[in-house]
Amino acid sequence: MLTTARLELWQPCAADEQELFELMQAPAVWRHFGAPSTRPDHNLRFMRNAGSWLLHGYGGFIVREIGGSAIVGNCGVFHSWRGVGDDFDDKPEAGWILAESHFSRGFAHEAMRAALAWFDAAHGPREVVCMIAPQNAPSIALAGKLGFVPTRSAELPGGEPVRLFSRPVSSVAVEANA
Repeated sequence: MLTTARLELWQPCAADEQELFELMQAPAVWRHFGAPSTRPDHNLRFMRNAGSWLLHGYGGFIVREIGGSAIVGNCGVFHSWRGVGDDFDDKPEAGWILAESHFSRGFAHEAMRAALAWFDAAHGPREVVCMIAPQNAPSIALAGKLGFVPTRSAELPGGEPVRLFSRPVSSVAVEANA
């Protein structure tokens, strides 16, 4: 578990799957993912995160407010293969999802700073990538605050447009001092 001023970040467990699925059903939460996840799609994503922890030693954290039991987000660095090219695939990928009740309050920044600091300490400073829907201005701004720089536009295998970002190793020192 990691802690910040307001949050606890936990490695996920099987009991978290249902509550995270429910969090993802709010239109404001899934709007930048194209459509709400079906239960089978959500379960595959959840299992991919669990596999990232098992195979690579890192993954997304379940986020709760300190002392709370409700899941308020899923943030961290995980390992995935998106099919968008060698400059992105097979690299650690950052991602953040918050409950609508926690939008615009700095929670994603707080959680991701802790997750990235933990990742750098545990795995050594290395490039981390992320992808963001082109219309998701708040996440694009957050990526910049976290040291990510735009690399290019791409399409996921299903045709959804995304913007790709990279946090080069040189950004790690910049973020640590921010």
